[in-house]
Amino acid sequence: MKRSFLVGGSTVFFGLVVSCLVFFIPESSQAESASNELNVPPKGFQALFNGKDLTGWKGLVESPPKREKMSPQELSQAQEQANKEMREHWKAEDGILVFDGKGGSICTAKDYTDFEMLVDWKILPDGDSGIYLRGSPQVQIWDINKHPEGSGGLYNNKINPNKPLECADNPVGQWNTFHIIMTGERVTVYLNGKLVVDGVVMENYWERDKPIYPTGQIELQNHGNTLYFRNIFIKELEPAEPIFNGKNLDGWELVGGPKDAWTAENGEMRCVGGRGSGWIRTKKEYRDFELTLEYKIGEAGNSGVFLRTPLEGKPAYAGMEIQVLDDYAEKFKNLKPYQFTGGLYGVQAPLRQATKKAGEWQRMDILCVGRKLKIWLNGVQVQDVNLDAYPDKVKEHPGLTRSKGYIGLQNHNDPLEFRNIKVRVIKSANDCSN
Repeated sequence: MKRSFLVGGSTVFFGLVVSCLVFFIPESSQAESASNELNVPPKGFQALFNGKDLTGWKGLVESPPKREKMSPQELSQAQEQANKEMREHWKAEDGILVFDGKGGSICTAKDYTDFEMLVDWKILPDGDSGIYLRGSPQVQIWDINKHPEGSGGLYNNKINPNKPLECADNPVGQWNTFHIIMTGERVTVYLNGKLVVDGVVMENYWERDKPIYPTGQIELQNHGNTLYFRNIFIKELEPAEPIFNGKNLDGWELVGGPKDAWTAENGEMRCVGGRGSGWIRTKKEYRDFELTLEYKIGEAGNSGVFLRTPLEGKPAYAGMEIQVLDDYAEKFKNLKPYQFTGGLYGVQAPLRQATKKAGEWQRMDILCVGRKLKIWLNGVQVQDVNLDAYPDKVKEHPGLTRSKGYIGLQNHNDPLEFRNIKVRVIKSANDCSN
């Protein structure tokens, strides 16, 4: 079997890369071994389906909110009945998980948080199915003759993108392969080796006012038609690590400015304001990473998040600054586009405005891998930057060429708070060999 390889952290795979991993993308099924033996996981993965029986699987009991309201006894009884019905309609046949078109969906017995998943699937004409992630719908599967946009999209999203970037399905009746990566709230999907979902925030279908559940079961959905699955593999990923403990400034250092400009209490890192300039940085340097934080800025407030910044020079130029601002303040109405929240300061304006009013907590997600930079603000993507696209800016902003440095928070003499600051380090294959 002919194979091609992508190495995490060093290729076009940028949506949400993971640590020390070689991704297999063969011409037919990326999940089959070189000997064509079914259900044998690639290195680092575990098989969810053993090809022989339904060990590790259970029947579906209601939705997550309804299960939450059940007593332990009620849930146990409902699960027993769901398992009985599931075994009547889901079977292991010749190494393939087959659904006969009747009954309910099938679920993993275990819950998962952040993971990478490989799965082969096949449908017949008019087929319709999907992969539920953390118990929520879904990575879509359906007949491209009726839905020419193709499979793989996050069908139930209403705010964030719900269609695939392109149709990558094989003809109905042939095997297809999903490669799904879920970290935090975002999902990346490859279908038959082609990127169809690129780091999109998955919304909570069951409770629209809440983010996607932090953990949950994986489900294979049915819509009353025959389905086939095989080579179902999973690799659990390490969650992002907090780099602020919420109690004190351990792990951080002040750079310039008075020592009392920053405090920590009640889970928040606070810039007092009116205490001079300077900034606060991590004691550790970072190369490729996913950074998540929440911030609350006051009226007419101004701050920023520094990336790959050295100790010498102005951090916004010697490194990179992602702007944090009260975008709605009257005093800022005539600023340059790159000076608004989510802008790569001095270089690139945000793609769109996604900020809330001053005084509200807001979330920023930053993905910095190699020469690529992506930013989401309150779940909306506001940056997709190729750092090599600005050679004319390098003289003034040499930080665009840096490969590593400190993560920092700017003091602009304005009071503001940060909380839930987390980092997931992303390693390339070269890092793994060191």
